[in-house]
Amino acid sequence: MSTTVAFEDLKSLAGGSLGTSRWLEVDQARINTFADATDDHQWIHVDPERAKDGPFGGPIAHGYLTLSLVIPLWTELLDVTGVTTKVNYGLNKVRFPAPVPSGSRIRLTGTLTDVSDVSGGLQLTADLTVEIENAPKPACALQALFRFYP
Repeated sequence: MSTTVAFEDLKSLAGGSLGTSRWLEVDQARINTFADATDDHQWIHVDPERAKDGPFGGPIAHGYLTLSLVIPLWTELLDVTGVTTKVNYGLNKVRFPAPVPSGSRIRLTGTLTDVSDVSGGLQLTADLTVEIENAPKPACALQALFRFYP
């Protein structure tokens, strides 16, 4: 469920929950495509037969694949109207507490912790968590920075 807000009202959301995105499946085809795009073909990601005997009992998504999926899921949490440019400005911290097994579903939850003025726009700081369906630990916990310009 997306929160929709006008650019001029963004500061009113600081400190509040942005809710939860839909579930997104991370299947083996997505993992293989990411491996091809990044040249990271480590067997724990792309060799299901070998990975069965590995430390995770099957293939897992790359940590950076999980991190990259934050962007499409983020757009489900917050829709800002009245902007011409949206920039992924960076990350303050990232952790990967649990692997994402191939075939798992993930979703994003978030809190908008700060909205501050920057030259010509606003910078948003968001505490985000990538949850794995039916898992005790999250796949990823991060603090992301976004910039929005009218």
